[in-house]
Amino acid sequence: MNSKANAAPELRLDNPFVSSGNKTEPSSQYESAIARGAALQKMPRAAACDRNIQRQHSKDRMTVWERIEFLVDSAPTVLYQNWGPNLDGASLVTAIGQIDGRDVAIYGHDFTVRAGSMDATNGEKLARLFELAGERKIPLVGLNDSAGAYIPAGVGGLDGYAEAFTGLRKISGVVPSIMCMFGFNAGGGSYLPRQGSFLIQPKNTFFGLTGPGVVKSVLGEDITPDELGGPGVHSQTGVTDFVVEDEVAALHKVREILRYLPDNNGASAPVQNCSDPISRSTGDIDTLLKTAFESATGFNTPVDITIIIQQLCDHGDFLEIQEERAKNTVTCLGRIGGHVVGFVANNSAVASGQIDIDAAYKNARFIRFCNLYNIPVMFLEDTTGFLPGREQEHRGIVQAGRAMLDAIVDLRTPRFLILIRNAFGGAYASYNNYPTGADFVVALPTTRVAVMGPAGVEYVYKDELKAIRNARSGRVQALVSEAEANGVGPEVALTDAEAQVSEWMKAQEADLAARYEREIMNPEEALSLGSVSQIVMPSELRHVIGEHLMFCLRHYTPEPLSGIHREFH
Repeated sequence: MNSKANAAPELRLDNPFVSSGNKTEPSSQYESAIARGAALQKMPRAAACDRNIQRQHSKDRMTVWERIEFLVDSAPTVLYQNWGPNLDGASLVTAIGQIDGRDVAIYGHDFTVRAGSMDATNGEKLARLFELAGERKIPLVGLNDSAGAYIPAGVGGLDGYAEAFTGLRKISGVVPSIMCMFGFNAGGGSYLPRQGSFLIQPKNTFFGLTGPGVVKSVLGEDITPDELGGPGVHSQTGVTDFVVEDEVAALHKVREILRYLPDNNGASAPVQNCSDPISRSTGDIDTLLKTAFESATGFNTPVDITIIIQQLCDHGDFLEIQEERAKNTVTCLGRIGGHVVGFVANNSAVASGQIDIDAAYKNARFIRFCNLYNIPVMFLEDTTGFLPGREQEHRGIVQAGRAMLDAIVDLRTPRFLILIRNAFGGAYASYNNYPTGADFVVALPTTRVAVMGPAGVEYVYKDELKAIRNARSGRVQALVSEAEANGVGPEVALTDAEAQVSEWMKAQEADLAARYEREIMNPEEALSLGSVSQIVMPSELRHVIGEHLMFCLRHYTPEPLSGIHREFH
């Protein structure tokens, strides 16, 4: 049998079952089927011509196959190699691969084929993959690089997106999902990935409901892709969770995030062997707080809460989420004793750690995620309260605060509150205390907990302050009279008297402030009432918290929440 007779027929990309012109017939029906099958096997990877691949590379973008192969441990199992007369289904790859030995469902748009656009076939492929991930209880990774719906497909492209939206929503809260945004995505290509648990966006990428061209034609507004939907925009709104340098960094970030996540809502996150003992001293916390308190501003000195989180975590490692948004609060994943823990922490280094709308929603979303996926949560409190003001009220601070409070009340995983410094008013009442369900509450000696902060002295010692202020004119007059009797001129006597009385008033008010601090703004009352279980020295914080965490985990069974619960309201 000659080689020409054995050659596989060249199959057309628009229809793999139709020959492109090679008239050589295989020697048997079986060999014909084998040749056809071999060509079909290669077709997904060969769909793009060299020119399109080169164009993709010229933009510093990988092909979908390069992304998948970079991400997984070994060659993935490709699912649903759909093809149709118009390349239906060809612009999307769905697969099962392993990442760090764990099965993961993966999809990726092939931008080299029809710009990764969506049609009905692609929507069905995605819906099947999502269903499989939910049934097998494995995480999902999306590699998004799509121009949106395939216009020649008509409403079929929109139906495809609708089917994918529905499929992804049904597994929200069942398995975690991580989405990467590559290239230039528009329309449904923005909605779909934001349904995921976490979204990673490299620099020099865009996604949005409409592109700059549509904005120009509809509104007459000139705007660049970066200004409209770049990472600088989306990281501030909370649409993007992680901003990274490039595609390689994005894929590395996928692997990093997965190490903190369970496979599904009925499992715990992976436990890692840890050489960092729970009993390790956290003396750096002591140093940090001592430096702050001995500074000129004392209690009001900003403290970077990430330093305390670093001290608590195994080897100081943690993964911060939405780092660029609402920096007055920190949400992150770390480990204590090898176990994954979520941290929600006021950061007084930014705006005194006050809770504004963005901080409240950022906290609520993260807490809700931890609740769904059996992750214990550590709350670190150091805030003067919710941010007041017209702008916050007009934007709905009450609604945002309620969302955070609801998430805290609903939390069923082991949870802890560490009072670092300031804990006042509604911010304390809504921040994971014993009444809202905390398992363990401790306070550092530096804690100030009260209905109001220093301003509360005006209410607690109202009568004393009134008496001091009412005495001003009488004391001034008495000092003036005494000075004039000693031969001092009226003007000089009045100036000296007012200065003396002002100093006296300051001293009296300072004494009341110190009394308020001593009698009201300290952890003693909270300890006596059982609002706080114990006072912990800063250097012993990891040890005490770690021991209680281990106790709670020994008595916690990971399981799904009853009924349907999604990651987003």
